[in-house]
Amino acid sequence: MKILNGQKLKEMFISGSNHLYNNYPEIDALNVFPVPDGDTGMNMNLTMTSGAKEIQNRVDTNIYEIAKSFSRGLLMGARGNSGVITSQIFRGFAQGLEGKKEIDVFGLSFAFEKGVEVAYKAVVRPVEGTILTVVRESSEYLKEHVKEGMSIEKAMDILINAAKESLKRTPELLPILKEVGVIDSGGAGLIKIFEGMRAAVDGEVIARNEATSTSENPIIAAGAKLEEEEFGYCTEFIMSLGPDSVKKPFNEKRFTMVLGSHGNSLVVVHDEDIVKVHVHTLNPGNALNYAQQFGEFIKIKIENMTEQHHALATGALKEDEVHEDLIPEPEETKEKVENALIAVSSGEGIDELFKEIGVSVIVKGGQTMNPSAEDFIKAIKEANARNVFIFPNNSNIVMAASQACEMVEDKEVNAFVVPTKTIPQGIGAATNFDEEAKPEENLKAMKSGLKEIKSGEVTFAIRDTEINGVKIKKDHYIAIHDKEIITDNEDRFTVVKTLVDELIDEDSSLLLVLVGEDVTDQEMDELNDYCSTKYPLVELDLRKGGQAVYSYLLGVE
Repeated sequence: MKILNGQKLKEMFISGSNHLYNNYPEIDALNVFPVPDGDTGMNMNLTMTSGAKEIQNRVDTNIYEIAKSFSRGLLMGARGNSGVITSQIFRGFAQGLEGKKEIDVFGLSFAFEKGVEVAYKAVVRPVEGTILTVVRESSEYLKEHVKEGMSIEKAMDILINAAKESLKRTPELLPILKEVGVIDSGGAGLIKIFEGMRAAVDGEVIARNEATSTSENPIIAAGAKLEEEEFGYCTEFIMSLGPDSVKKPFNEKRFTMVLGSHGNSLVVVHDEDIVKVHVHTLNPGNALNYAQQFGEFIKIKIENMTEQHHALATGALKEDEVHEDLIPEPEETKEKVENALIAVSSGEGIDELFKEIGVSVIVKGGQTMNPSAEDFIKAIKEANARNVFIFPNNSNIVMAASQACEMVEDKEVNAFVVPTKTIPQGIGAATNFDEEAKPEENLKAMKSGLKEIKSGEVTFAIRDTEINGVKIKKDHYIAIHDKEIITDNEDRFTVVKTLVDELIDEDSSLLLVLVGEDVTDQEMDELNDYCSTKYPLVELDLRKGGQAVYSYLLGVE
């Protein structure tokens, strides 16, 4: 093939997205830290899925229009740093195709070259040995080797081979990769995308392996999640749990999170051994199959809301004959408030704390669950304010939040990101907000206050490794401070005490401890006694955060 048009590029993008989807768990496994939140593959997967969905029904052959639409989908769905960088690569790729209906290998090379340029500009401090290096070196190699009359197949082979060689070199450029013995996960994910695109050039569009979505990770099936404009099926069921001898143990929080990934409008009511569920989903079978692992159905009701919507629109059904959720409610035009705060939160207790200090909109997310740029755009709209301040509370979410601020279409809204990288930083920044100050003054004050907060967390290791001289054993608890693992021990209480001692010094005045969902009341009491006795002059705020994955989140001022 010598010429590439829009429909073939569409197939390449969809195939690349599907190939990444089929392999994202192995990308996640390349996480440097041995913690249970390696999510590079997941973030890139959800980002690419959003782009693929944007173009799947397009029939035009104009290559720029396809690339532009794909880029728009990526930008809206971008999650985590890896997802945002991926979206920027293909944003630049699309810019490189502007004004073109079809391209040859020189056009393909120029598009990737433009993708590199845009991606590097999007990162404030580009780090070599990452996905940026892989896309840059492979694109440069392609540019040097394209020739007149070369096929698209050959060009993609050159690009992929160069990317693989670049990926092998990433540990030499980024010492932490070499120390832990892994290659860069983002670069590995990019190669999966390239490989999927290459298969489509040969007419072999890779399909999704749906078995990949059988894990109980609550966001794995997010690709099947309903969007606002889709109706799907209203699915309701009542289920009797157990017996334990043949069914899985029931955990309401996990059960709710997983079902939530299959749709929206979710309601779960649990009373002893009975569970009642209401959910709107495009695939009721997937929701039912998941639920049946925990018990047997007493009653099931499924209504096709899409068909009812069409019938309502054509007059075949009256409003009193259709599902109540399909009857549109009149929109209210509310006057914008002056200021609003938006915070990313990972637990019910943390939600409540943010609300106590003035946060008006909570975005669910955090470790393993990075919200997309579109999630932030919706939150900004919900805030309904002239000045909106976003606290990402995770270093892997800052870029998505910033991207969302750039995409806000309402010219009356000023959206700002306070680059908080931890929950304690977000709490401190929100506390420092001054309703009477000008937006720029607030932003400056909140940013400057971040330096005064030290943060740490306790979680568990998912593999044996050694980082910075600390030997870590699988399933042991570890304490992390400033992205460094400072201790490892099989006893969680020993680990959290070590972290408290690490964070508190003679200048400390406040210790905030947010306790995860796996910590008992007895352990909380023991920690309270330890901190109060050893550090009587430091004010202790110990409360249940309800977060998953991380047993303790600590902040010291």
